[in-house]
Order: sequence, then structure tokens, then C-alpha cells
Amino acid sequence: MSADGAQIPTLDVASLRAEFPILARDAYGKPLVYLDNAASAQKPRAVIDAMKNAMEHSYANVHRGLHLLSNEATTAFEDARKTAAEFLNAPSADDIIFTSGGTDAINLVAYALGVSEISEGDEIILTLAEHHSNIVPWHLLRERKGAVLKWLDISDDGEIDLDAFRAMFTPRTKLAAVSHMSNVLGAPAPAKEMAKIAHDHGAKILFDGCQAGVHGSVDVADIDCDFYAMTGHKLYGPTGIGVLYGRRDALYDLPPFRGGGEMIDAVTTEAVTYNDPPHRFEAGTPPILEAIGLGAALQWMTDKGLDAIAAHEATLTTHALEELSKLNFVRVYGRAPGKAPIIAFTVEGAHPHDVSAILDRTGVAVRAGHHCAQPLMKRLGVTATARASFAAYNTHEDVEALIRGLHKTHEMLS
Repeated sequence: MSADGAQIPTLDVASLRAEFPILARDAYGKPLVYLDNAASAQKPRAVIDAMKNAMEHSYANVHRGLHLLSNEATTAFEDARKTAAEFLNAPSADDIIFTSGGTDAINLVAYALGVSEISEGDEIILTLAEHHSNIVPWHLLRERKGAVLKWLDISDDGEIDLDAFRAMFTPRTKLAAVSHMSNVLGAPAPAKEMAKIAHDHGAKILFDGCQAGVHGSVDVADIDCDFYAMTGHKLYGPTGIGVLYGRRDALYDLPPFRGGGEMIDAVTTEAVTYNDPPHRFEAGTPPILEAIGLGAALQWMTDKGLDAIAAHEATLTTHALEELSKLNFVRVYGRAPGKAPIIAFTVEGAHPHDVSAILDRTGVAVRAGHHCAQPLMKRLGVTATARASFAAYNTHEDVEALIRGLHKTHEMLS
């Protein structure tokens, strides 16, 4: 059942898998088991065809042309913006800025706030679960503007203590920047409650939604956040495209991030005036084909059913955790309620890189390393982990392949 009591449709995974051409290939003579989805998801035929069709039939630059191809390209580009707004339940498509990815979206906010609002001694709250993309831009403000970074600890499973979060705010706190879902522990943040706490203290809040946006419905209007960042390549879309949602008043308060065409109102030899959001933040020729591909990906997810995808991924996560708990040589990190299909683990006596390399030879692709989350690795007392992450097209057979691969890994390295 969904949250409103409606019956969640069952995902036809076999049919869905046929929509991903890459899943038909093998790896070292074994069926490909792709479990690196938290890093980047594979692409369905709907996305491939949308981009191919745009290149073959309707490619031109957008907004500036008056000819047929430009009008068609502009319509497709702006339709993708509308699709992104609907996906996030943003009040308006004008609240959606296309960026080159989630990293670019966060950097946009950091740079603009650094120009307009952040002064020496102003505070930015982060958690120890953040991806480097939601750490380094704020360190740049620490280095360049004298901002103070304040770090919120998390539980061993990645959960956030709201009382501890509330206690961190002072009159100098300008922003909280928080991962909506950990890319290592899979733990979701209580976003709506955190947004209220930030606003009660007169601060803004940004959520890094690069993981959360893939694994369930996101409602930015309900969360009431100021900014929300997502990246296309994890959403079954292409690389080189991301989305920044900004609350209307928050966007109007931000100065431009980059200068160039499209983001201007008027330019003279003496001065320049700027366009309204979202175009104020989209200088130059945008990622047209990538935006069209992202629009197709978001529509594909919506058509399959976000609740159905999430329910299927939850069964895979439960299955994997149950099987991993039977392996006394494996340690799993993070079992928070509502955990996403992201499982970080270590194998006794083996470096995660070796684990990944051996699994790869069995056809199973997992990630190994610090996952761009070094403060979290330090918090967990490790330098690296392996990570298996599931997507809509993964199966229970994939889980079993992972477990068989781990048995082989342990045998080879013990």
C-alpha cells in the first residue's frame, strides 16, 4: 500500500529489463549484474531514443531562433523543465534551473550565497554523512569568505538527531546543507522537519537529493526547502545534466553564477541587467540534448510508477540484507529505517578494492572506495568500503549472484 492507502502496482521487472540494451551484454563471459547504480544508473531505450530523435530531427539552439528547428528544440527543452517541475512537485517550471549536474547545482548556490549573503563568521551546518559535492563548495566559502562550517554527527546507521540539529543554530547560521539520503548508508534525512527547524531560526536549507530523487517521490513544496539539487545520470538519464530547484523568493535573492548569453536582460558598454530566474542562471548554450534526455528519464520513471519502483527496490534491499547477515565474514554499514537500496560493506581480511575486482570477474559490478565521503568514512572508522546499490531493473537473482561472488571472494582471500 502507498502512503494514501492505494494499492501499489507490481513492477514487471522482466519487461522493464528489456528496455535497457546494456543489460543484454555479458562481463567476462558471465551475465552482467550491475550493482553500481548509486554511482550512475543505466539508460532505458526511451532516453536513448529521445536524444537520438532530437539530434536527427529537431536539433538547433534554443530560445534565440525563430525558425522551425529552433522552435521545436525550445519546446522540447522547456517541456523537460516542466517534467522536472512535476517530478519534484515544484510550484512552477520557472523554479527549475538546468545545471551540468548535482555538483554544479550546489556550487551555484554556494557561489551566489557567497556573493550575496555569507560574510566572515557566518555559519553553515553540514552533516558527517555528506558527499564531497556538498562539502567542498562550502569549504571554498570558508577559505574565501571566512564562513564557519559546523558539523552535525549522525548515528552509526546514519540517522539524524533533530534535537542535536536544532541546537546547532545560532543568530549567525545562514544555511544548512544536508544530504536527503546518504550515498553510503542509504539513510534518509527527516527533510521536512529539518527545513522547519532551519526556517524557525531564520536560515535557509539546501538538500542534496542526488540519491533520494531516485528512490521515491520527492515533494519540494511539502518539504518547504529553499534549494534541492539532483543529477540526471543517477535518474536513468544522461550525464552532463542536473536540476536545481529553488524557491521563488530564494532564486530572486541570488545574483548570477555565470555571465554570458541568455542570462541577461540588457547589455550596454556601461552596464548590464539580468534576466529573471531560471534563465538568470543558465548562461550560454545549455545542455539541450541532455535536458531532453533527462525529461525522458523522469517521464519514464513516472510512467513505471515511483511507488512501484521503490517497493521493488525495498524487497531487493531486504533480501540482500538478510543474505548478507548470514555471512560472518561480511560487515554491513547502515540499517536505518527507510534505508535506500544502497549497501556499504566490508569483507574480513580483504581490501574493498580487491573485493570489487574479484566480484567483477564473476560479472558483478560494485563500487569500492571512500565514495566521495571521507568525513563519513572517518566517522565509521574505515578508509573504504565496497558498495552494492540496486535499481529498478535489478532482480533477486542479482542478489544471489552478489552473495555467490562474496563467497568466492572470501575463499580466494582467506
